[in-house]
Amino acid sequence: MDANELTKRRCAPCEGGVEPLSIEQSRGLLRELPQWRLSEDGESIVRQLVLRNFVEALELCNQIGQLAEEEQHHPDLHVTGYRKLRVELTTHAIGGLSENDFILAAKIDRLIRGDGVHGVETAGGS
Repeated sequence: MDANELTKRRCAPCEGGVEPLSIEQSRGLLRELPQWRLSEDGESIVRQLVLRNFVEALELCNQIGQLAEEEQHHPDLHVTGYRKLRVELTTHAIGGLSENDFILAAKIDRLIRGDGVHGVETAGGS
């Protein structure tokens, strides 16, 4: 499934009771999302961004928050160093990654590209 296909899907409610994706499945989906990294424990995916200033970092947080509400799947958002934003996705109900995490990651990437967010760079690693 490519990133474009992921953006066409909707996050499905997850109340648990399903197995998280395997590391192999997660790595396969990550091939379509090159800005994202698998955490060391394989339970989340992370994208790190550097924006021009604090206001832009907060604006992007709010845009991601609005998207997350629409999808009913919520990332952890961390602003540090006044302009660095770390976005972390996991499905808490299953203690690992689900397709929802990759759907939302693809939509966040589309948001960043489509909005022409200025000064966005990926900071290194996870």
